Amino acid sequence: MKRVRINAGKVGLVFRNGDYQKVITQGTHWLFLNQNIIIYDLTKEFNATVAIEILLKDTVLANMLAIVDVKDDELVLIYENDNFTRVLQAGRYFYWKGFINRKFQTIDISKIYITETIDKALFSNYEFIKYIRLFEVTAYEKAILLVDDIYTKTLTGGTYRFWKNDTTIKIAKADMRQLQLEIAGQELLTKDKANIRINFYTQYKVVDIEKALLENKEYEKQLYILMQLALRTYVGGFTLDELLEKKENIATAVFYEVSKNTTQLGVQVINCGIRDVILTGDMKEIMNQVLIAQKKAQANVITRREEAASTRSLLNTAKLMEDNQMLYKLKEMEYVEKIADKVGEITVSGNGNMVKQLKEIFAVNK
Repeated sequence: MKRVRINAGKVGLVFRNGDYQKVITQGTHWLFLNQNIIIYDLTKEFNATVAIEILLKDTVLANMLAIVDVKDDELVLIYENDNFTRVLQAGRYFYWKGFINRKFQTIDISKIYITETIDKALFSNYEFIKYIRLFEVTAYEKAILLVDDIYTKTLTGGTYRFWKNDTTIKIAKADMRQLQLEIAGQELLTKDKANIRINFYTQYKVVDIEKALLENKEYEKQLYILMQLALRTYVGGFTLDELLEKKENIATAVFYEVSKNTTQLGVQVINCGIRDVILTGDMKEIMNQVLIAQKKAQANVITRREEAASTRSLLNTAKLMEDNQMLYKLKEMEYVEKIADKVGEITVSGNGNMVKQLKEIFAVNK
């Protein structure tokens, strides 16, 4: 005989020649020499060393065990003393009763929606979240939910979690804020074959996410092409000179043309604008030469206009002096004064009257 001591929190399974005999609990026990014992910790999961079906025939042992059967489409959450410890997948598990307060929560993961009451703290636990699919939609977005590639519903801003299983789940998001689409450096031909480059922009907003994402592929690219075609149509209908004169009308024309076709894209065009019209290559040099010629012509017209006005003024003055001797003398004195301002030195000889000599210098015979 041999004595065996089972301490608190332990339990022993007695075997004789390899066959299960009985279970013994806390205390001192006597065993035959051909008997051996395997001691288990009551705080741990029970893992049998022989077929579990043999052990469960012992009703005493069976009553000491909590049997957890997890199906293929289930998960079981284990809480020990109200604290989460682990997740059980499909299989059969055994735990000792009594020593630790254990709770088992069974979850059906064959569905996609999480309908069970689950502590929010678990959503940050790696052991748990690996069984969950997570999608986030920001406050300024909307998203469409596709289950097995079938539209299910539209999601607003928030965090969405679904069980991870064989069902495919996809979401497609769209920004619901006012957006801007740029057409930069678009090269176009005018009616008279002049090559120009236009920088253009459009402000728009998604108003129907289902139509934009479900009925259209890459609605933004389609909107871009609509703008290109509208620009090409408008620019191609005018010569370069006409286009430059009507440059401010380009945005309005493109706005109305694009707006006709955006409803089918699920978007609304809010505004269009043109940043600049750029002349390319030789066309820029030619236009500069034309501009210089125009300015020169304008300058010549102004010069001739001023000359004509000056001539008319002189003619009027001459007519007045012809009729008025006093006015003639005043004008004569005015010119003498101007001439005197330019003279640095005057030499007068001593013969004759000095005043008479000065008069002869500046006098103009009528």
